[in-house]
Amino acid sequence: MKLWHPTALALALAACFPTLASAQSNEELLKELRELKARVNELEAKQKAIEAKGDSGQWGMTPAQQADLNRVVVKTEAIEDNREASGLQGLKISGQMQTAYIYNQGQDLAGFQFLDSVATYGYNYYNSYIGMAMITFEKEMEGGTIWKLSLAPQRGVGSVIDGYSVVQEASVSVPLTDLQTRFIAGQIPDWSGYEYLEPTKTPLITHNLLFDFTLPTGYIGAGFDVTRGKWQTKAMLAQMNQNANSSARQGSVFAFRVDYSKGEYDGFGAAGVYGSAPNFVNGYQVDTDTYNNSTLGLIEVDGYYIRGSLTLQGQLSYGMQKNAAITPNQSNGEFQDASWWGLSALAGYHFTPRLQGITRFDYIDNSKNGGGLLGYGADYVNGIGPDANLDCGTAYVSGCDKGANRYALSVGLNYLFNEFTTFKAEYRYDWSNLNVFENLSNNTYRKYNNVLGASVVLGF
Repeated sequence: MKLWHPTALALALAACFPTLASAQSNEELLKELRELKARVNELEAKQKAIEAKGDSGQWGMTPAQQADLNRVVVKTEAIEDNREASGLQGLKISGQMQTAYIYNQGQDLAGFQFLDSVATYGYNYYNSYIGMAMITFEKEMEGGTIWKLSLAPQRGVGSVIDGYSVVQEASVSVPLTDLQTRFIAGQIPDWSGYEYLEPTKTPLITHNLLFDFTLPTGYIGAGFDVTRGKWQTKAMLAQMNQNANSSARQGSVFAFRVDYSKGEYDGFGAAGVYGSAPNFVNGYQVDTDTYNNSTLGLIEVDGYYIRGSLTLQGQLSYGMQKNAAITPNQSNGEFQDASWWGLSALAGYHFTPRLQGITRFDYIDNSKNGGGLLGYGADYVNGIGPDANLDCGTAYVSGCDKGANRYALSVGLNYLFNEFTTFKAEYRYDWSNLNVFENLSNNTYRKYNNVLGASVVLGF
């Protein structure tokens, strides 16, 4: 600090207060200025000491503490470099599994269900994706590209499509102009309806009738995923429910889903499919051992309201497929078109934060041309088709052109035991206006069936 700073200040004060200045001797004034200069020098010395500590990086630490900190910094940087070099940076691993006990009165079965083979036991409303195990690897790379691989043996999307694949999902999501505008490609599970496939995301054990019998299983193709504000739109050009097109199955579908998050508690969506898809009812080719495709059209709308203890969800669906009806035209024997419509509604209430009660009602109108749903002909395990007591397979019988209208009512509980584990219980009553449920205990057909289930679901 230069001496002229306090001297100038003193002169200014003297100019303002001449009487006071004249009362002091020069010796007294110089003494005061020397004390002021000493105080300034002391403050400057302290500031330089603080700056010196900052430059050395000690921040008041001892040399030993500083050495420990340096070692931690070096190890941390090495760990980060190693993660990046080994590909672990941005990688997330998650998984889930469900073990269930199912009693089916009509099928005369009771036992634990876990990883039962779709190729052996089929896909039915009482086993669907129940008893599955899945592990998912998801990696987000620099720039926002996301790679995802989910494996689910025996009871995943791949197994339902071809009976053997363990791939539930294998997809990429690449940002284009921004993170909200993405190119998507690969094998992607269907996104229709209000219910999810995974047991960790569904309150009951079974799925609703629309989920099991009117919605696609998955897509293999490419498209876009665009988010703008509260709107999200996904669309793909893809093969539906098939791994590859053979010479007898040339064709693709256009699949889309649009969602609107109205607010914090509610929203709605719509999904649809149109194009050429496998006809598993009337499209079999003996010479190639494959199924022909035929024109398919599906459309559904769904919505939700979740606030506090109350959960409400619902869905309306319509579908048709050319030449896929169960009963042929009686005048010329030609294949007829299958068509159906249905609804599903679910209500849930949390009696406590851990315990939820659920009820669900489903209905499918499938009476036209003897019935026929997506991928299903006459099936008396699932209650699809004309009255089984009419013996419609041998000759034309009056009433064989009417398919069964299906109903289902489920009530259940789920209890969140801990952060990762949920226990579930469900009673389900299925019925129809026709005798379409086989009763294996006496080899008869009736209009109803009962199913009981309990399961434990673990997810991380």
